[in-house]
Amino acid sequence: MSKWNLIIDVAKCFNCNLCALACHDEYYDNDFPGVAASMPRRGHRWIEIHQKERGQYPMVDVVYLPVTCNHCDEPPCQKAATNGAVTKRADGIVLIDPVKAKGQEAIAEACPYKAVFWNDETNIPQIWPFDAHLLDSGWTKTRGTQVCPTQAMRSVKLDDRAMRDLATQEKLEPLHPEFGTKPRVWYKNLARWQKALVGGTVAGPIKGVVECVAGARVSLEREGQKLGEALTDTFGDFRLDGLDLAGGYRLSVSAPGFADQAVAFDLTDSTYLGTITLVGR
Repeated sequence: MSKWNLIIDVAKCFNCNLCALACHDEYYDNDFPGVAASMPRRGHRWIEIHQKERGQYPMVDVVYLPVTCNHCDEPPCQKAATNGAVTKRADGIVLIDPVKAKGQEAIAEACPYKAVFWNDETNIPQIWPFDAHLLDSGWTKTRGTQVCPTQAMRSVKLDDRAMRDLATQEKLEPLHPEFGTKPRVWYKNLARWQKALVGGTVAGPIKGVVECVAGARVSLEREGQKLGEALTDTFGDFRLDGLDLAGGYRLSVSAPGFADQAVAFDLTDSTYLGTITLVGR
């Protein structure tokens, strides 16, 4: 059977918040029996966008990570619920019944993603319900995916095998596989959030003046394994991403007319190595 999945491309999200605004517009002051009670005007972000800054001046990278209910196949919230307050539909969508869940704060506390919100005014736990009421009426996209200007968010309905094939093809990952919840929210380019980057600038003497060196080849290795390669741009800048925080990195720089140069460093956070000045031959 086909099931709903949400795909989020971390590299394409630029924090416009249109998905979050569409969610608020849909659920604030609106009740959808069996699906969701009205969302509070303030305090809830059923689609939350987290932010992380990487690197150092003058090379800084900002990454955004949308997080929402993962509509897990093994939902901890359902295990914490009583009275059938949380259900897992055959199409993959998890729903918290606003009536049956009243007073069950344990449902909110059980979510390891912190994506179940507790409504103090109505005394109920609430989530983004994958716009189930809209999909049931014939919509083919959630409101968030409909308004996303960069297609950083996509909703797809596939059977499990087709979804696994797509995940392999597009290198999709769950946010926290160690939670063991089998989420139906998948992330592309998640390394931008979870991994580190290193960058720098290559310069060298050109006609007696130290200038930026464009087209220099920068190669990175660790423990004898090549991890990546880049060419410097017009300003002599390079950037290598998707790195683990570890020691023993070695950066090699080569460019026509200059002697090769190597830089050793440990990576404790995303960093800018500064200017690497080559020596002319």
